[in-house]
Amino acid sequence: MDADMIALALMAVAAVLLLGLFIRIIRLPLKWLIKAALHAAVGFVALFVLNFIGSWVGIELELNLFNALITGVLGVPGVLILLVFKYIL
Repeated sequence: MDADMIALALMAVAAVLLLGLFIRIIRLPLKWLIKAALHAAVGFVALFVLNFIGSWVGIELELNLFNALITGVLGVPGVLILLVFKYIL
């Protein structure tokens, strides 16, 4: 084997190792991002249901990303906090 082949093999090994490292670094934040998006989607559904049922008695919250994240992360207590902020404060 000549020096060019050895250098090429070393570069290929280094590229594979760097790619593996890059994937490990990106995986955790991507997992958090997917989890946050799922929670936001659940929050949007909960707010939609609240607005649908609450419209009969006059309780409504805006459908926006902030409210959806609060509702998705905190659940029912988050909805109650948002209602307190809207109607009391």
